[in-house]
Amino acid sequence: MQAGVKPRIGVIGTGAIGGFYGVMLARAGFDVHFLLRSEFGAVVESGLQVDSAIHGALTLNPAQAYCSAIDMPPCDWLLVGAKTTSNAELAPAIVQAAAEGAKVLLLQNGLGVEDDLRPMLPDSLHLLGGLCLICVHRVGPGVIAHQALGAVNVGYHSGPCHDQAGRLAVVEEAATLFRVAGIDSQAMPDLQQARWQKLVWNVPYNGLSVLLGASTTPLMADDQSRALIRTLMAEVVQGAHACGHAIAPGYADYLFAMTEKMPDYRPSMHHDYSHGRALELDAIYARPLAAAKALGCELPKIEALYQALAFMDRRNR
Repeated sequence: MQAGVKPRIGVIGTGAIGGFYGVMLARAGFDVHFLLRSEFGAVVESGLQVDSAIHGALTLNPAQAYCSAIDMPPCDWLLVGAKTTSNAELAPAIVQAAAEGAKVLLLQNGLGVEDDLRPMLPDSLHLLGGLCLICVHRVGPGVIAHQALGAVNVGYHSGPCHDQAGRLAVVEEAATLFRVAGIDSQAMPDLQQARWQKLVWNVPYNGLSVLLGASTTPLMADDQSRALIRTLMAEVVQGAHACGHAIAPGYADYLFAMTEKMPDYRPSMHHDYSHGRALELDAIYARPLAAAKALGCELPKIEALYQALAFMDRRNR
């Protein structure tokens, strides 16, 4: 990012994640443009609102909102905050809204999400992954509740930069955007390792919130569910190691303790299930299981959780 020159940012999928980070970036002086669907009218009328336990009540009104990517100006950065289940249909919108040589940052969970999207994008676009450590959810059209945390860790996946120094420079540019907006952000030299690290939290808490119908506080208050969470975390670490990604000793304990201290939270998968939306089972469960199994590593507890969730997902939809 050149001194004194702020890039234009587009948000593709203005839900809880895209809305929160987009509002924070806009408040920091960035030129931010939001692509919406069903909530377009509400956001045009009332803007975007974030009720944050950390930053207070934030309102962006007017918000630069669009119902079609064709109408958006060319954006230097595109933040994709939609669910992984909609990436294929979002690809044309990303291409339409991208400036030449734009950077596309997927703020999504799971493994392989960049691999799926890459063939649908021009080679000239940089593709990055962002891991969001945040408690945030949508409470109404254009209205977002931010309960805790907010950091974004960023890694490079593919694009015009083929040397490590160039890739790290692009990643550092992304991290700087968030830091300017008051958000902690770290450049991750190994995106796949970062995604496995995020799975240490996502696999147990997202799945169990649906399977057991419980938010984080009751899950952490019961001895049986606590033991199951620890077992699932240990299996994720085991799978990561099998795939060549060393998770630091004590990392799972750190996430466990962090969850114990944070406000009661319903993970995104719980909200998806409650609203009859497709669950992100492929990216969060099927792909890590397949990657570990291909290297002779079985993860039986995660496999059982995935099978139960797949049954619930089919019946729910």
